Amino acid sequence: MTHVATLISNPAAPRLDDVALKSARAALPAAGEPVWLDPGIAADIPFTPAAEKNQSALASDVRAALHGHLVDVVVQPIANRRKRLFLADMDSTMIGQECIDELADYVGVKAHVAAITERAMRGEIDFEPALRERVALLKGLSADVVDDVIKTRIRLTPGGPALVATMRANGAHTCLVSGGFTLFTARIAAMIGFNEDRANILDIANDKFAGTVTEPILGKQAKLATLKELTARFNLKRDETLAIGDGANDIPMIQGAGLGVAYHGKPAVAAAAPAQIDHGDLTALLFVQGYRRSEFITPK
Repeated sequence: MTHVATLISNPAAPRLDDVALKSARAALPAAGEPVWLDPGIAADIPFTPAAEKNQSALASDVRAALHGHLVDVVVQPIANRRKRLFLADMDSTMIGQECIDELADYVGVKAHVAAITERAMRGEIDFEPALRERVALLKGLSADVVDDVIKTRIRLTPGGPALVATMRANGAHTCLVSGGFTLFTARIAAMIGFNEDRANILDIANDKFAGTVTEPILGKQAKLATLKELTARFNLKRDETLAIGDGANDIPMIQGAGLGVAYHGKPAVAAAAPAQIDHGDLTALLFVQGYRRSEFITPK
């Protein structure tokens, strides 16, 4: 067997059973016996693909065979499943919120800013000018409001600390790379356990936001450049890398990684990504790498 299809459901609402696995197996060419990674939640099905179908098409076949079950399907080669470099977007990926939208709430323009954010993440408008426009609306806001936002509004996406801790314990380097701001990424990266973080710098004057962001803006090409830089720094092959995100500015990074995943991604991102996670939490990325639940490391 050269490939594997990993089926994953949300740990909070298990959806996998032997009937579902039988249906999935029937949709795959030369499929072997399923292997449970976590009973009821995640399983592998090894197989050997026919040459005429790519991984995304095979995953679609399996999803169709599951007849609407809320189960994610990721198809990939078995070789180098366990990645040695992990890059992740922050907003709406490693956390459940968009930090700039929460800041905008303090100056009464959250709905306006959130609408711009949504359009940018869908790829309907360019990221860089959209960021400048939104940051300008924050001018004069006290910079110490960031403390309150992190304390009262930011929630880590379930499974994130276990994902990062388990990968690091197995030798991977992890980087939080965001089109957001270092005021957030530095602290959130530490909360989750990332090795490092990259993001934009909000300009501050007299302890208040100046309404500008330091140029050049970290956008989609900078995310891809970070992937290439770290791949070279650690002397890795492309197929040893993993990248996830939800927005249009993540697409080049996702497509440049050995395994690129749209995590609850916007439509354009889901269409562009080789793999999708729409139902599972972030531990889905461990199952995709072949980790069993018993191998997960959960930080205290």
